[in-house]
Amino acid sequence: MSVEGKRESVGQADDRTVRRAVAGAAMGNAVEWFDYAIYSYLVTAIGLNFFPEADPTAQTMLVFAGIAIPFVLRPFGGVLLGPLGDKFGRRRVLAFTIIMMSGATFCIGLIPSYHSIGIAAPVLLLLARLVQGFSTGGEYGGAATFIAEYAPDHRRGFYGSFLEFGTLAGYVLGASLATAVQLGLPQEALLSWGWRIPFLIAGPLGLIGFYLRYRLEDTPAFRDAENAGETARAPFRECMQAVWPQILNLIGFVILLNVAVYTLLTYMPTYLTQVLQISESESLLIIIGVMLGMMAVIAPVGALSDRIGRKPLLLASAIGFLLLSYPAIALIGMRDPLPVTVGMVILALLLVLMLGTIGSALPAMFPTRNRYGGFSIGYSTSTAAFGGTAPLIITALIDATGNTAIPAFYLMAAAAIAIVPILLMPETARVSISHPTAIPGTEPVPER
Repeated sequence: MSVEGKRESVGQADDRTVRRAVAGAAMGNAVEWFDYAIYSYLVTAIGLNFFPEADPTAQTMLVFAGIAIPFVLRPFGGVLLGPLGDKFGRRRVLAFTIIMMSGATFCIGLIPSYHSIGIAAPVLLLLARLVQGFSTGGEYGGAATFIAEYAPDHRRGFYGSFLEFGTLAGYVLGASLATAVQLGLPQEALLSWGWRIPFLIAGPLGLIGFYLRYRLEDTPAFRDAENAGETARAPFRECMQAVWPQILNLIGFVILLNVAVYTLLTYMPTYLTQVLQISESESLLIIIGVMLGMMAVIAPVGALSDRIGRKPLLLASAIGFLLLSYPAIALIGMRDPLPVTVGMVILALLLVLMLGTIGSALPAMFPTRNRYGGFSIGYSTSTAAFGGTAPLIITALIDATGNTAIPAFYLMAAAAIAIVPILLMPETARVSISHPTAIPGTEPVPER
């Protein structure tokens, strides 16, 4: 070991600093899902403003394409921004991604309608969505890494769960605001300017997140690696050489995570209102109620993973989606409030088992030296292929077959695939993830 490698460790951050780090990281996820929520709940208004000449079904598919197409850039964001986080630090890249994400969402609220500027309107919408897609490619892996590296080993599951708490909080806020402008404004006002309000609010939310992130030091694990001269010099090449099995394993598991998340959070509002013809107010109350319930239990799920391990919860979720997706969607298909709620609760409980665990499980698959890059490359690649495309594919399949159970079949297929990589994952609960080069849970941590 070099002299630099024997420098004194930075050590564990105090509880107050850990809480600030968790808040700053989770804020980015909240901004990302605030965007998805308002975009999903304002499908009709966006369609009429940007694609007025299309029929209603085509409008819906074009709006969902605005979610799916930007995911093409997610892997590029992951490949570029993730390795930069391993070379120059997590904090700098995360400050950049949150400004890009929130700025792109803010700009959507400023784009004139098709009636004002013609084809330039949907082109500008697509450009804003592409910027959002690129930036999110480096966001999630960095935010998860930031929390995992700040959290103490014995509470990494608890603190990591707040990353997805941010997801749910952003979604609930976005859905509530989008619904408020739809219910509180006349149709003419909603279509002319009211739909823009939630998008414009993303600007100040992003500035708050930037402030929370930039005032923190980088993570103790990264600073230790930096002090020891063990940060990545050619981070992308190193990821491809050193941790490609972990990247492939993560891709396989994240198929289920993303199909479940984007089906339940992004597609379900449209499924309830347009496919099942449930009223917007009723569907909103059910979905928001379910999301609030998930927010209440997600931290206890994370804490449970600290006690019994990550793999039991992830396996329970995957097996549950394989066995219970069809009954849950069948209950939702009954259209009455009680069975719809029960079906949604079943899917939500299965999803929250993953959401409460992944913030601690997935970063721990990689060593510090390659964590941001390996995580971001694998996560953004899988998300691009299977996450953002889920609403578009499900809409197209239902339109082509007339079978309203398609969401269940899609979830079951993803669950069947995910079981294998979950079994192959190392168990990393209470295992140190601070060594620059050792892969947690798979090899002894070298003496330093």
